[in-house]
Amino acid sequence: MIFVKRFFTAFLAASILFTGSIQTVQAAMISAGQVAESAVSNEGNQNRALIVAALSREDVQAALVARGIDPAQAQDRVAALTDEEAGMVASQLDTAPAGGIIGAILLVFFVLLLTDILGFTKIFPFTRSVR
Repeated sequence: MIFVKRFFTAFLAASILFTGSIQTVQAAMISAGQVAESAVSNEGNQNRALIVAALSREDVQAALVARGIDPAQAQDRVAALTDEEAGMVASQLDTAPAGGIIGAILLVFFVLLLTDILGFTKIFPFTRSVR
C-alpha cells in the first residue's frame, strides 16, 4: 500500500510539474497598420465601394470640380474613412432624395390640383370643383 501511495504521489507531483511547462504563450508586438487592417470589415469595404461608385459618376465629378475638389482626392478621403463613417455616408446616399426638382414640381402640381378641386382656383380644365 505504501508503494502505491508513493507511486501516485510521485505521479501527481510530476503531472503538476509538467502541466505548467507545457502551456506556451505567444505574444508579439503588432503594428498600427495591422490593427487598422483588422478593423476594416467586409461591410465597410462594401460601403466604401458604394460611395466610390457614386463619386465616379460624371455629373458628380463635374460638381466636385466645379466646387474646387479634386475627384481623386475625394476618393482617397473615402478610402480613409472608418467603417462607421463609411456606413453613415452610404446610408445617407441611400436615403438622399433623388431628383429634388421633380419632387418640388410634383408638390406644386398636387397643391394646385387640390385647390382646383376645392374650388379656390381654376387652373386645370379637367377638374371639377366641389363648389
